[in-house]
Amino acid sequence: MAFTYENSRGVTYVLHSKETTLKNGQQRTIYYFAKEEKEGSLDKVPEGFKVAETNNGLPVLKRADKPD
Repeated sequence: MAFTYENSRGVTYVLHSKETTLKNGQQRTIYYFAKEEKEGSLDKVPEGFKVAETNNGLPVLKRADKPD
């Protein structure tokens, strides 16, 4: 079951990840939300991240604060 997030406007988004290559050749995992479930959907939020919402209602992942 894919991780879903309902924003303050009632729109549901599904969390996805994708491997990409940067210009310097490094591999990096990017995380994004989409309205429909596609290839690369995730079951949970990656460790060290939390879901936040922008002013216009789009969900984004932010790094979670380190515990003291």
